[in-house]
This record gives sequence, structure tokens and C-alpha cells, in this order.
Amino acid sequence: MKYLFVLLFVLLGFTGFSQPIIRGKEYHVSPGGEDANNGSKAHPFKTIMAAANVAMPGDIITVHAGVYREQITPPRGGNSDQQRITYQAAKGEKVIVKGSEIIKDWKHLQGDTWETKIPNSFFGKFNPFKELIHGDWFTPTPKNRQYHRGSVYLNGDWLMEAAKKEDVIQVANVKNLLWWAMVDSTTTTIWAQFKGVDPNKEMVEVNARQTVFYPDKPFVDYITVRGFIMEQAATNWAPPTAEQMGLIGTHWSKGWVIENNTVLYSKCVGIALGKYGDDHDNKQTESAEGYVGTIKRALAFGWDKATVGGHIVRNNEVAYCEQAGIVGSLGCSFSIVQDNYIHHNYYRKLFSGAEMAGIKFHAAIDVKIIHNKICDNGNFGIWLDWMAQGAQLSNNIMYDNDCDLFFEVQHGPILVCNNLLLSKTNLYMNSSGAAFVHNLFSGKINVISYDSRLTPYMLPHSTFVKALHDNPSGDVQFIHNLFVNGADVSQYSKALLPVRFDGNVYTKGAVRIKNVATNKRFGEMTEAGREKMNEYKEQTATETNATADTTFDALAKLTTENDKVYLQVNLNKNWLQQKRKLVTTGVLGKVIVPDLPFENPDGTALKIDTDYFGRKRNVANPSPGPFEIKETGKQKLWIW
Repeated sequence: MKYLFVLLFVLLGFTGFSQPIIRGKEYHVSPGGEDANNGSKAHPFKTIMAAANVAMPGDIITVHAGVYREQITPPRGGNSDQQRITYQAAKGEKVIVKGSEIIKDWKHLQGDTWETKIPNSFFGKFNPFKELIHGDWFTPTPKNRQYHRGSVYLNGDWLMEAAKKEDVIQVANVKNLLWWAMVDSTTTTIWAQFKGVDPNKEMVEVNARQTVFYPDKPFVDYITVRGFIMEQAATNWAPPTAEQMGLIGTHWSKGWVIENNTVLYSKCVGIALGKYGDDHDNKQTESAEGYVGTIKRALAFGWDKATVGGHIVRNNEVAYCEQAGIVGSLGCSFSIVQDNYIHHNYYRKLFSGAEMAGIKFHAAIDVKIIHNKICDNGNFGIWLDWMAQGAQLSNNIMYDNDCDLFFEVQHGPILVCNNLLLSKTNLYMNSSGAAFVHNLFSGKINVISYDSRLTPYMLPHSTFVKALHDNPSGDVQFIHNLFVNGADVSQYSKALLPVRFDGNVYTKGAVRIKNVATNKRFGEMTEAGREKMNEYKEQTATETNATADTTFDALAKLTTENDKVYLQVNLNKNWLQQKRKLVTTGVLGKVIVPDLPFENPDGTALKIDTDYFGRKRNVANPSPGPFEIKETGKQKLWIW
């Protein structure tokens, strides 16, 4: 009995530690199915929602090739990471889910202008051509213009909403086709431009649903969404102080995996990892104090590492969203965003505000943004706003954005390493507590000298607020970076907190720090803030172990061949004559305001011992920039 007890104990111990994935039923969905079926492969459902209604934790929903025009509102999630509900496209099959409907009944009016009349009943309870885009920090352009959540699509690409009906009657510009709509008590009338085509013979669609995949309540946890093409949703503006709907969104939950999808054409947001809704949404919250109130309410509503966030968003393409590709306020914390292609978001610049980027996160606590291609986004490639404590941005390639990175009112620690920053402006800093290590910079760095807003810093690796603090410039480190082309760090020549440069290389065209004052920029300022700012003493940045190879032209530029992205760059092994230390938690020290070290999200020590390609660095003397340098001269590196 003694030996039997020991054997049983060991077996139970292995079971507990291994945590096997629990497999349930597999349901199938096919356009040729029927929702009255049992969902077997032989008798599939017709709609994804029919499968969602019966799926339980551990179950898999496999969707077969076809176009599905429906809004999926999962009624429940999984119980754990081992007992998920998985929605997946069948292997090797093209599955498209759309928030739009086809419209064929177009009548020609004149020139390039056509008209259709749609009964309001067609849209049900939600008519996107009646609903206005609105929310905190949303700014119509011009101020009194109305923007609706509807859209018209011609062969998959969208037309733009006109300011007035008369604009649609004009001769069409094939690069900027327009539509305009009017909704009365019974009918939605849409006027649209179609240049040289009969819309009744083409694929013309209109927005009909708010989202494509989105729970209607919080805490629908542990869902996987894999392999779909998801398009054309009438999402609303998603500010940090209100519920954040995306074409696909997690709605204040935990542990989602969103992978291998294509997410296109959301009126505002593609993927949302953000906030739940409450009675305070968009009501007197459009201020720093208002957002502090939002944070307090979120903590009372379950914002904690154990209950919210921890999502994985990987291997997706996210594009043509007019606010942001991926957004998340509070609910994005502890997540990983990896290997995504994020492009052409806020590209048309239809309207304005304060939330537009490829990725826009508030409270990116311990978030890892790894190896993404982020390009052709208006405003910012990545915008981290408030509480990005412990965030790590590594091995990303960013180019042709208005600006690659914006850090707003952060206190750190934030680590940025092994990135290729290739836009004309690489960095806009209104934060402290950041370390930039082994990056390639090719553009300008702009700095806000002081911002009087009081913003939170947290207990380590948690959502709990320790205190609020103002935002002086500085407490920034640039270590072992490669500055090429028009890189310009001169705005960090002086700051209110220490700025440290060590082991960097400057090639032809790069502008270093100077022992002179630069023109100061300021963020939000109050009278009390101006007095507080005077308590700081401006400090001159320090630089050690620099290599000024100012006659050497790095010639860094991108080329694309057969969908592969290459960096053509000139490197020099002579830069290795300057000895450099491997960057670790100990080398970086602690950030000033929260008094915290740079470390991994799990609390382990940091060691930057691999390069952009994942190759081991020379720990005795690591190369400057994102690549370990093996040879001198022009090189063509396949980077994506």
C-alpha cells in the first residue's frame, strides 16, 4: 500500500504539472450546411454563430471555405489556457467573414453617380449610415462635419464618405471615389461614384454590422481565433475612456489568441484588446483626471493580471483601419504582439483625434511587441500612452510611418532593442524611463521637455497604482545603437533628468548631441505644473565610448523583391575596435520615478544577447546596432 500510494502521488503530480490540453467536440460550418444540423463534418452548420451557440470549453469550431456574412458574438469562452474554445478556418481553405452585405439595385443618375434605396429594415437595429462616429478625443475635420459608420466598397476597396451630397454629383476621381447617404423614417438612400463601371455588374457591398467577432459582455475568456479573413465592419471610435470595439475584439477578457488572420477595412479599429463599457463612457472623461477616474473604476471592475489581458496577437495582417490597426486601453496589459504585418492604418486621414496609430495602447504593462512589420501608418507606428511599465519593443521593422514611435507620459521602465527604425521621424518622446539598445535609427528624434500631467506608475508587474507623477524629460539611455542617414539625437543634448549615451556609432548624416540648449517643446501645462517644472535643473547629456565614423556612408535603404523586404546597408567591422559591454539588467540600472529595474515580465534578469535575426551576440564585445557584424562593406539583408 505504501508503494501504491507513492506511485499514485507521483502520477497525480505529473498530471498537475503537465496540464494537458483538454479536447472536446469538433463542430463544422459550411455554406452548404444547415443550422438545424448537428454540426458534424457530414452535417455541418451553415453559420458560425450556430456553432458558437453550442460550443463549450475545449471544443473546436472548424469553418470551411466560403464567404460568411454575419456578426459572431461568442456567448462563452474557455475555462483555461488548456480548455479553450477555438474558432479556426479549415486547413488550406479560404474562409472570409464580412460585416457587409451585397447591394445590387443601383440606378444611374448622371455621369459617374449612381443611387440605391435600401429599406431601413434591411439593417435591423443598427444602421451604420445613420450612426455617427463619436467619442472622447475624436476630432471631426472640419470641426462641424459629421462622419458616419457606414462604408461602400467596390470590389473589396472602400469609397470615402463625402462632406455633402453635391460632392458625389461631381466628376469622379478614380483614386478617391465618394459616397454620401441620407436616412429617413423608412429608407436609406446612398449616392456613390463608380468610374467607368456598372455597379450592378461588380461586387458592391455596404457596411451592415458593427463588428465581425466580438463578445457582447466582458470576461469571455480563453478564445482562439485562427486563420480567417475578416473584413468590413462599422466600428465606432475607440478612446481609452470608453468601450473599445474592434472588427475583432476581446472585450475585457483574458487569454485570447488571435493568430494567422487577415483583418481589413474597419471604419475605426481592426483588433481591440481594450476597455469594457460603463455609464461613464465619453462623459466628462476627456482629460488626464478623467482617465485616472477610468483607471480607478477599471480596478474595481476586475483589472488584474489574473483576470484581464494576457492575450497573444500573432502572424496577422491588419490594414485599412481609419483609427488604429490594434488598440487597447487597460485590457492589453501582459499581452504579446508578435510577427504581425500592420500597415496603411489612419492612411486616408478622414478624421482626426488622439488615438491614431498602427498600434495604440494605454497601460501596456509588461506588453511585448516583437518582430512586427509596421509601415505606411499615419500619425504613429506604435503609440504607447500612459503606464507602459515593463513594456519591451524588440526586433521590429518600421518604415514610411509619419513617426515610428511615440511614448507619452510614461515613467518606465521601457526597453526598445534590436529595432530597425527607418521613417523620417523615428521617435517622439514625452516620457522618461526608457532604454534604447542596439537599434538602427535613421530619422529624427523629437523631445517634449516637460508635461505637467500627473500620470500613474504601478507596483512591479501589476495593475495596482503606486502613485502619480509629473513628466520631466530625460532618464533615457541610448546604448550601442547605430545612427545612419538623417538620424538626429540633438534634442536630447539637455533634459530635466539625466540622459546617457554609451557605445553608439554615428555615420555620415547623423547628428549627435551638442553642448548647447535646443528649442524646447512642452506638453500639457498647468500653472501648478509650471511651478513644479522650475524645481528641476536642466542637465547636459553625457556620452561615452562613441564611434564618430562621419565620413562612412551606411547607405541604409529598403528594397522589396517577391514580397520579401531587404535592407541594403554598409557596415564596418572597425566599429568593433571600441569595446562594448553586453547589456543586462545590471548595466541598465533602475529608472528614476518608479525606482524599478529593467527586467523581463516574469521578473527575471534581462540579457540582450541575441540580435535582430536571433543570432547569438558576442557577449565579450557585442556589435553596435541590431546586427552582429561579420564583415565590412555593402550587405543585402533579408529582414522580412
